[in-house]
Amino acid sequence: MGDFAEIWSYLAEGPLLWLTATLVAYVIGDAAAKAAGGAPLVNPVLVAVILLAGMLWASGTPYPVYLEGAQFVHFMLGPVTVALAVPLYANLGSLRAVVLPALAALVAGSLTAVISALGIAMALGVDFATLASLAPKSATAPVAIGVAQALGGSPTLTAVLVIITGLIGAVVATPLLDALGIRDWRARGFSVGVAAHGMGTARALQVNERAGAFAGIGMALNAVLTALLAPWALALMTGQ
Repeated sequence: MGDFAEIWSYLAEGPLLWLTATLVAYVIGDAAAKAAGGAPLVNPVLVAVILLAGMLWASGTPYPVYLEGAQFVHFMLGPVTVALAVPLYANLGSLRAVVLPALAALVAGSLTAVISALGIAMALGVDFATLASLAPKSATAPVAIGVAQALGGSPTLTAVLVIITGLIGAVVATPLLDALGIRDWRARGFSVGVAAHGMGTARALQVNERAGAFAGIGMALNAVLTALLAPWALALMTGQ
């Protein structure tokens, strides 16, 4: 046990340990999702989060230490978000045909995400810093973290809230949309992208390519709109 502790202490100091653990956890999650036939509850990211959380808990590793080692993955969120311009450009023709309904859905979805979260949190007596962290939770992580920092919130808390939002959206979106009888892949994808950012978009891509493209469009547009609406809604509802 003493030798193992020394080896672990040595490995934990290297940045590649947690980067490797993150990639391996996702590969395991992806394999589990394929084995489950794409079942919503067996989401690759959810499986990876559970595996990594268990590993961090068992090893007693603080989250900042993990984040320092896995920061390359965090850094890549920015370029990946910018790359969402590709499906937006590829589907411009389809988007033009439904631009008014899409804009209405975008505004309704973005406003609902921000105002409902702030309203519920305020009713529970949450402090201002937490409210600022919560307001942009439905935007993609790089945008949400930047907005939270500008508003005086906690970037770490926002990152956690973004992950939780995305996981819930990715898990419940398909069965919920099926139950509501929504069959148009454009509407399904766009709504998931607005509500559940990257994780919802990844899930939409698993289900249908057209839904995935519109999910990417919804995610990108919601990121921009949330950056504009979240500060306004927070100031209006808190008076600060």
